Amino acid sequence: MARKRKNNNMTLPTANQIEAEILREKYNRKYKQVLRSTVYSLIVVAAVAVLTATLAFPVLQISGSSMEPTLNDEEIVVLLKTTNMRKGDLCCFSYQNKLLIKRVIGLPGDKINIDGSGNVYINNELINEPYVTDKALGECDITFPCYVTDNHYFVLGDHRSTSIDSRSSVIGLVSEEFIVGKIFFRIWPFDSISLVD
Repeated sequence: MARKRKNNNMTLPTANQIEAEILREKYNRKYKQVLRSTVYSLIVVAAVAVLTATLAFPVLQISGSSMEPTLNDEEIVVLLKTTNMRKGDLCCFSYQNKLLIKRVIGLPGDKINIDGSGNVYINNELINEPYVTDKALGECDITFPCYVTDNHYFVLGDHRSTSIDSRSSVIGLVSEEFIVGKIFFRIWPFDSISLVD
């Protein structure tokens, strides 16, 4: 018995249809390449941003009032990791598994004196401290004059009546090995975004 052959009317695509299909495939390939390279670029940028933020510019939240009025409780600041400190820098250092922020007042070799009214003298010269609104001797159990030894710094909080700092033997002179860096930029609250000095 003979089988009937079905008549399949297959039509071949036209040259225009073939060209359109080739263009569509090229577009899809190009789109996938662009998408892939964009995703890779975003991953690299995110990784660099995280590494930079972690290694060079950590972000910290202020806790407490010892640096008022310069820095207030719950403000968020950016830290520049460095051990190169100058007088007046806001120094972040490690103390008993905490990070403390104080102002560098005395460098290695300096002689520090603080009188009963809270006036600070470096090498027998009264220093100008426009960032201090309440001069006070504060929490002080060390003997003056205090000589800053090599690789150490004398630090004070700006809110002198409440700050525990180098005036107290609890903290004393801060060794360079414990310095994490210096505060240089405030990012929160938004209406207070500014360089910090």
